[in-house]
Amino acid sequence: MIKKLLSVLALPLIVSLPALAQETGEPTPITPTVNPAASPPADTSQPVRDAGYEMTEIVAAADDALGEGSQAVAQVIEKVFADLGKPNAYIVGREGGGALIFGLRYGQGTLHSKIEGERQVHWTGPSLGPDVGGDVSRSFTLVYNLYDTEEIFQRFPAVEGRAYLIAGVAANYHQQGDIVLVPVRLGAGWRLGANMGYLKYTRKGTIFPF
Repeated sequence: MIKKLLSVLALPLIVSLPALAQETGEPTPITPTVNPAASPPADTSQPVRDAGYEMTEIVAAADDALGEGSQAVAQVIEKVFADLGKPNAYIVGREGGGALIFGLRYGQGTLHSKIEGERQVHWTGPSLGPDVGGDVSRSFTLVYNLYDTEEIFQRFPAVEGRAYLIAGVAANYHQQGDIVLVPVRLGAGWRLGANMGYLKYTRKGTIFPF
């Protein structure tokens, strides 16, 4: 009688043991969730800094801007590419200037930026040195390391030694900080000497060169 009673009482316990073992087994691993909003933004600055014009694009733009004589300009551009690589902007415009001892230069054109598009720019500047003659020229300028077009509006010192022939080509370097400008000029008239001055870029035209 007692054995029968014990077996009846133990039966629910025996039935519940598998479920109890399942409940007390290893816990189910929890996969952490990631909030996309909390993820750091992707760094897009490098592609922007790597943006630049290919030589074929620059030669085509120079050909459209300068027309006759651009074969010589293409040869100059090739040398600049070999020296500095791909520019990330360029300026197409016209300028005039002349000097005996003290001279002035004025110009205006369109800045084409690989990063920020187009905008109008003006430039002027004094030149000091034993220059002779005058020139009126079409200008094509390669621009390097210009990541913000607002930074074009400052002075760019230059040391130029050049001799102009009619329909000749001249190129020289201007630099301020990391920004390098290389004007390539095709024009009439001639100048001889090594002038020392700068080009000052402005948003609007001005007759004041300083």
